[in-house]
Amino acid sequence: MFAPAAEEVRPAGEGRLGSTTTYALAVGVTILAVLSQYFLPEHVAGLRPLYDNLAGGLFVAYGIPILAFALLVGLRPLDRFASRMGPSFAPTFAWYGALSVLSIAVLIVLAIVYEILDPSALQLLTKTNPVLTSAQSDPWFWVFFSFVIGALEEAIFRGWIFGYWIARGSPNLGWHAVWTSGLFAALHLYYGATYLAAAPIYYSELFLLGLAFALAVRATRGNLVWVALIHGATDAAAFLTLISTPSAEALHYGIILIGFGLAIVLYLRSREPAPASAALAPPSDEAWHPYSGTPAPFGAPPAVTVIPPPPFGPPSQPPAPPGPPPG
Repeated sequence: MFAPAAEEVRPAGEGRLGSTTTYALAVGVTILAVLSQYFLPEHVAGLRPLYDNLAGGLFVAYGIPILAFALLVGLRPLDRFASRMGPSFAPTFAWYGALSVLSIAVLIVLAIVYEILDPSALQLLTKTNPVLTSAQSDPWFWVFFSFVIGALEEAIFRGWIFGYWIARGSPNLGWHAVWTSGLFAALHLYYGATYLAAAPIYYSELFLLGLAFALAVRATRGNLVWVALIHGATDAAAFLTLISTPSAEALHYGIILIGFGLAIVLYLRSREPAPASAALAPPSDEAWHPYSGTPAPFGAPPAVTVIPPPPFGPPSQPPAPPGPPPG
């Protein structure tokens, strides 16, 4: 029904793409690998050395999922990770800005609801994010390493988990954007353990983040570079609060303002009479194919990593002043 443009058809045997069964298996392996950080070290003492060091934690949280997808699904969902860099800039940042503003609005509404129903829950928001606590000894390292984490997470979540459906030419990309974003949020289990009753505030933010990045990847037909950079920058801004809160806020909200401005511009241009707006109007799922046509517009809210939680037990040093969660 949605045949790709003639020049986009791959030769037979090129660009292997696993079946939905092997895809589901790779997703399952990813879920188990990420969640294992929260349970296995506590119950299997012999595994603690693996989970309690950076290299081991990275291998479990990112290395195992990447290996699973590479072997079971193939690299085809990533083959456009750097395509159309110029045209992809504005849509990606616009989706980020638009849904970041939406995320702020949702935060305000939830805060009002909590104030009415359970004011004590809002006090939980003053607790320091465990990832920030573990980064206090060397915040500059984490500021720069955030871009590595951002690239890894985008390759897994938007590249393979969501991008698989783009590569298949699915007509239901909106639905896949929603459930993969929900999965992205749910796997940040330490937010629930840290903020308890107030955790829905952060999970709504995480969901909108994942949704914005998925919509940006859809709009750009698979470009992952810009979403990885934004993801890394928002994470970096969170770690930067340990060094300079004004600088962190300038970086975080500066990107949001740029993106929201681009969202307004793209929206206004999409309202212009045809044919001037034809290249900018967001195509519907029915009229758009991931390997042909014009990219849709629009960017997302603060990112948060799936970095393993700090070692078991209370932190050995006093918590840092409360700041925005890692993006």
